[in-house]
Parts: sequence; structure tokens; C-alpha cells
Amino acid sequence: MWWYMKESQVWLWLTAFVLCGGTFACTPEQQVSDLEPVVPWREAPEHWPEMNHPEDNALNVARWELGKRMFFDASFSIDGSVSCASCHLPAHAFGSNTPTSPGAFGAAGTRNVPSLANVGYLPYFLREGGVPTLEMQALVPIQEANEFHHNIVAIAEALAEDESYMAQCIQAYGEGPSAFTITRALGAFQRGMIGGNSPYDRWVQGDEDALSEAALAGMELFGEIGCDRCHGGHLFTDHRMLNNGLHASYEDTGLERLTGNPLDVGKFKVPSLRNLGVTAPYMFDGSLATLDDVLIHYMDGGYGHPNQAEEIAPISLSTGEMKDLKVFLLSLTDSTFIAWSASLIP
Repeated sequence: MWWYMKESQVWLWLTAFVLCGGTFACTPEQQVSDLEPVVPWREAPEHWPEMNHPEDNALNVARWELGKRMFFDASFSIDGSVSCASCHLPAHAFGSNTPTSPGAFGAAGTRNVPSLANVGYLPYFLREGGVPTLEMQALVPIQEANEFHHNIVAIAEALAEDESYMAQCIQAYGEGPSAFTITRALGAFQRGMIGGNSPYDRWVQGDEDALSEAALAGMELFGEIGCDRCHGGHLFTDHRMLNNGLHASYEDTGLERLTGNPLDVGKFKVPSLRNLGVTAPYMFDGSLATLDDVLIHYMDGGYGHPNQAEEIAPISLSTGEMKDLKVFLLSLTDSTFIAWSASLIP
């Protein structure tokens, strides 16, 4: 779908390619020794698939620490008021707790902020999947008027005047602050955001006491009513672009903004269900305030938009079944990941 992008999206790609060294002709891999005896990021469960890392951005301590510093640095916004962490809240699995989040100069946000937990496993980024790598994704909030409203070249020039930033960049990538080092460091830090120690995960790994009887009943129901047709796999998403019947009409048209195809109106990425216990409100626009609202939406079968996915159809659930299903869904929240995330706040 990438070749159907409108002019603004093409410009973003070309900017990313020029500023970040391209996907195929990047700065050679720098061999950086890690002095830390234990890596500071969390490791994935053994039964999860291996995460892919770009050849020019293998994860190491120096890169992760640099990316962490940048992630919490409000100077990345034009007015110095917001950082990545201002929207991606550590206490909410690097997601949000409001429908949208304001940007520089208090600009109104346009979409609900998704959780970054396990973001390194995703095949593409943004709600309509318009960006293929974490490194390129970093350019989007930096230049968006309602987010950082800044310029990555200007940010790099400012960082280059900071001796400590200069030293960290050289240690991590063999060169000073630049579009290349900024996008790579932010990508490296985010790939360390791994949350796979929820009660459900512990049950999968053999802890029979990790899930209650209600959660087990909810898990069985989850499959019986077809939730796993979209929310499958270790992240509870199949990564497809679907219209889930959220609205009868869409002001934000989702994938159609990239393709121009009317059949793509209202299509957005199927989100991961992990950590949904701390990421309300839900949906791409934050329009459903509670998990009960979400279940009722799917029980009703959506609004019947012409592009609505065939998987969305009315479901009959009793009060007890709704309760069991909620208990299971909440078992996908990793409290140890939440605590670790909060511990990173400077």
C-alpha cells in the first residue's frame, strides 16, 4: 500500500530517507562495548518470537541510555513543553489515560496515544500503518504541528552544543548528534519496552495459579466468540487494517488518508490488547471510555459502516460472561512492566 501515499506522506518518506541515511545505505554498524553487567531493559519470554533489529541499530546499553534520555527530553518540542513521555505515559504502559494528548503550545491532539509496550515487534507504525520502521516513525511527532512542531536538524544542532549529549552519541553511534543518531537512539530505547509477565503469561509458562477460574472461563469465551480472529498471537493482534464499525461516518478516515481508496475509510490497525487495564480510553480516537463500553460496542455489532469488517457482528453475552471476559482481558496487563516503566522517569 506504500505506493499509494499522498504527497504529504511521500514527502515524509523522502525526508526520512535523506535525513536518516535511508534504509539500505546507512552508517556502518559501530562496535560499542557495553560496560554494564546487566542490560537495563526487559527481556522477552523464551516462547516469544525473536525481535528483529536493524543492522545499523543493534541494541546495546549505550544506545538504550541515549534513547531513554531523548525520550524524556522536552527540548525536542519547539517550545520545550512536551517530550515523548508527556504523551506516552510510563505509568500507563507508555500509553495514555485521556482521549488525546496536547502538543507544543497546547495544540490539541487528534488521536488516542497507543501503548509502546512491545512496539519493537510491530510490522509498521501509526494508526493507519503509514510508516515501516521505528526509526522513521520518530520523525512524525517531531515535525507534526500538533505534536513537537519542530525540526530534527535544529534539534540535532542544539544537542551538539551539549557536551554530554555529544559524548553519548559518539559512544553509541560513533558520531555526534544528527538525524541519524536521534532516530536510531529513540528506536533502540523503544525496542527495550518489553512486557511479557502478565498473569496470562505466567499461566502460559506453567503457573496454574496465575489465572482465576473467571479468567480461564473468559479466555475460553474469548475464543468461542471469535475475538482471537483479530486479536491473536503473542501480542493479541494480527496487525491487520480493519474497520471495526466504531462510527457510522469518519472524520478521520484512517488508511484512506494514505491510499485514497474509499474502501479504506475507517480502517485502522488492530491494536494489541496487552496492558488494556491501564490504557483507557480506547479506540483510535479515545471515544470509548471504559472496557464495558468496548464490550457493548462489539455486542451491538458496530454501526454497520459499509467498510465494516465481516468479523464484526452482534454477540450475545450474559452479565456473567461479560464479567469473565473482562477478568481475562485484564489478566493481559503486566504490572511488573508498569512498575519498571515508572522507574525510568528521571
